[in-house]
Amino acid sequence: MAKLIYAAITSLDGYVADENGKFDWSMPDEEVHAFVNDLERPIGTHLYGRRMYEVLAGWETMHTLPGQSPIVLDYAAIWQSKDKIVYSTTLETVSSARTRIERAFDAEAVRRMKASAERDLGIGGPCLAAEAIRAGLVDEFHLFLSPIVVGGGNPALPGDVRVKLELLDEHRFGNGVIHLHYRTRA
Repeated sequence: MAKLIYAAITSLDGYVADENGKFDWSMPDEEVHAFVNDLERPIGTHLYGRRMYEVLAGWETMHTLPGQSPIVLDYAAIWQSKDKIVYSTTLETVSSARTRIERAFDAEAVRRMKASAERDLGIGGPCLAAEAIRAGLVDEFHLFLSPIVVGGGNPALPGDVRVKLELLDEHRFGNGVIHLHYRTRA
């Protein structure tokens, strides 16, 4: 059975974006970006909320912009190689290949997808991830804690659910970011 993996870059106080919707403080440097690339590489299908998809869709054409680093070009190739499902009631069309829209998050459909997938699934966007966490679908968490406190905004994790976790790994980066890798415990 495939795992459902949630990864998020957060502030130290647990937000993916501040109260103004800004997340420029979370831009990964080359070291963090290379680590994220390796984390994303084995995933077969990504499940996204609309806002996360719209932020990431730029990777569809990133390789066409001059002056991109090898790490950026690597991530663009990784993005383009993945199947993507966007959960949205408002998005009318997608701007990337290998992408389809689902109008509602169906926990049972995702459970079946996990059971039949040959490769792990990723989930992106804290609102969509919160639904999957509440449904008991997320198997692993990868949190990249940035050395900043933003005081509020869009939380990386839902506040209305309890999940027991086991720490599998931690990694410190030169820029002060810390990666924590957990799996869920029964």
